[in-house]
Amino acid sequence: MADSVYRVTELVGTSSTSWEAAAKGAIETASKSLRDLRVAEVVRQDVTIEDGKVASYRVRLNVSFKYEGSSAKPKARR
Repeated sequence: MADSVYRVTELVGTSSTSWEAAAKGAIETASKSLRDLRVAEVVRQDVTIEDGKVASYRVRLNVSFKYEGSSAKPKARR
């Protein structure tokens, strides 16, 4: 197996139904523009409150994906 490098980025998902739905939505949205997602770690969960009731669930995730560097060779300096 070749050595690999992974990037970690933070996502915030929201849902009116649950933290699970918030996480799922964030990952599904990110997967449309990021390839090779590997692991998501829940960092924080919170809720917004309106009129004494939970209005929405928010989840903060650290998501890792395989880094793909530029395949172009660096130019030599003169």
